[in-house]
Amino acid sequence: MFEEYLEETKYVDFNNPEVKRFADKLKSESDDELSLIRSAYSFVRDVIRHSWDVQDRRVTISASDVLREGVGVCQAKSNLLAALLRANGIPVGFSYQRLRLGDAPDAGYCLHALNTVYVSSLGRWIRLDARGNKEGIDAEFSIDEERLAFHIASEGEIDYRDNRPRPDAVFMRVLEESDDALEMCESRLPDAISDVAVDGGY
Repeated sequence: MFEEYLEETKYVDFNNPEVKRFADKLKSESDDELSLIRSAYSFVRDVIRHSWDVQDRRVTISASDVLREGVGVCQAKSNLLAALLRANGIPVGFSYQRLRLGDAPDAGYCLHALNTVYVSSLGRWIRLDARGNKEGIDAEFSIDEERLAFHIASEGEIDYRDNRPRPDAVFMRVLEESDDALEMCESRLPDAISDVAVDGGY
């Protein structure tokens, strides 16, 4: 049932020595499953900086890239959170929102990535958004209600509420083909999921 949500991939490369070492450290410092999930989430949200927030042009993609460089866009940060938890046997997936880029209707849209996490002690999935907080964005760890970075508020925005075992293919291709994270954030991010077929809708 959870096999795909536990697999190692090119982007969720949790057997990379540095990723595995850090995942082991998080586990050794955690009292239980929930504290491990919270610790991994807080690290990715607060310590790994969002590329746009710090105006960092480096493009990171895989979990090991993100951990090594300490920076990434939402999809890259989601890859790291997935790796840190999958390394410890916790099923993790990917979920997406379509968000307006600016205030005006013609500002365009972009795809935003977050994670789904299966909490065995609760017997259900929760969604966590490790994008990183700043003024106007206040995502938090919660098992009772979703405290995500963004809320669907404008026409054309979509919360897909999907639960994919692998990152969106088009989003990953954009990352692979980009050499400037700021330019990518301004003009190259996909504006919708690459297909409507999802695994285990949330």
